[in-house]
Amino acid sequence: MNFKKTLLVLMTAIAVVSCKSTAVKQGVTIKQSKKEVIAIIDKVNSHWQDSHPELGNAFWNVAAYHTGNMEAYKVTKNKKYLDYSMAWAEKNQWMGAKSTNKSEWKYNYGETDKHVLFGDWQICFQTYIDLYNYTGKKDSNKIARAREVMEYQMSTAANDYWWWVDGLYMVMPVMTKLYKLTGNELYLEKLHEYLTYANSIMYDDEAKLYFRDAKYVYPKHKSANGKKDFWARGDGWIFAGYAKIIQDLPKNAKHRQEYINRFKDMAKSLAAAQQKEGYWTRSILDTEHAPGPETSGTAFFTYGYLWGINNGILDKATYLPVVEKSWNYLTHFALQADGTVGYVQPIGEKAIPGQVVDKNSTADFGVGAFLLAASEMFRFVK
Repeated sequence: MNFKKTLLVLMTAIAVVSCKSTAVKQGVTIKQSKKEVIAIIDKVNSHWQDSHPELGNAFWNVAAYHTGNMEAYKVTKNKKYLDYSMAWAEKNQWMGAKSTNKSEWKYNYGETDKHVLFGDWQICFQTYIDLYNYTGKKDSNKIARAREVMEYQMSTAANDYWWWVDGLYMVMPVMTKLYKLTGNELYLEKLHEYLTYANSIMYDDEAKLYFRDAKYVYPKHKSANGKKDFWARGDGWIFAGYAKIIQDLPKNAKHRQEYINRFKDMAKSLAAAQQKEGYWTRSILDTEHAPGPETSGTAFFTYGYLWGINNGILDKATYLPVVEKSWNYLTHFALQADGTVGYVQPIGEKAIPGQVVDKNSTADFGVGAFLLAASEMFRFVK
């Protein structure tokens, strides 16, 4: 009798484990409705906009927020969001860096008006193009500077414009958005040319991840424990960037499948590095280098995974468990009661041992990344 009871308990336990395994595999644990996701978006975005009435310049960190704000507008149709980005664009005269003297235009790092060709001053064009599209395409002035700058850049012989991984998120979607507007194939040709250069100096074919820039390539640079040092937000920029350009490319685009393959390779590598709590550490493969949660990279990864699942590019059974954990982290740990998105690593270019990143650590670009992820979650849930 005891043997039978023991056997029955064992068989029941196996069945329960099997059911749980199947449930996780099928991704049935995300229970939120579209209404509930909208409430999360509104909580985060209203808090940010209400606490930042002064707007800001067109540099990368502010502009990255607006890429998330525009996605939030797409799914909510909340005119407050549209108006906020419109006011920001008008304040910045629909421009990035403002020099009109092409002979002085630069693309090395710089925060001056001469750095017109530096990608951190070009990300704003993504939102300007979106605003042009969403407001009836009546005012070509909204996209005039974007076309002037990018068409000049494409006319030059240089191909090394994207020398740091952040720049791939900043500018790749500008190229595909302008292609969709103009039909000019040169945008796609130059995108591939610039990306090929970036891959040659930053992409690690073994790990299937990107170093932040050439300074951090292994073994020239190593993490605290002698490992390859892949910065989470840096790989978040490019993972999200691939999602953004693949969705804009025509199905028969010459390099579309190549980009999809790279995106899928990254997805596999990133999934293996996710922490059980749902986040990624700042140095992706060396969890002890700068331990603890980080929201900006995690949010960009969540956006990319959800976009891939929503568009049939990433296998739902494989990757929804990754999203379940990261979404739980974003909404139950990173998101604070007042709508603040915490645990965002401050502006920088690497994982820094000992740097304080806590619930009070927030930033415009981190909020933008959160809004991207939440907007894709809205599209996912029923």
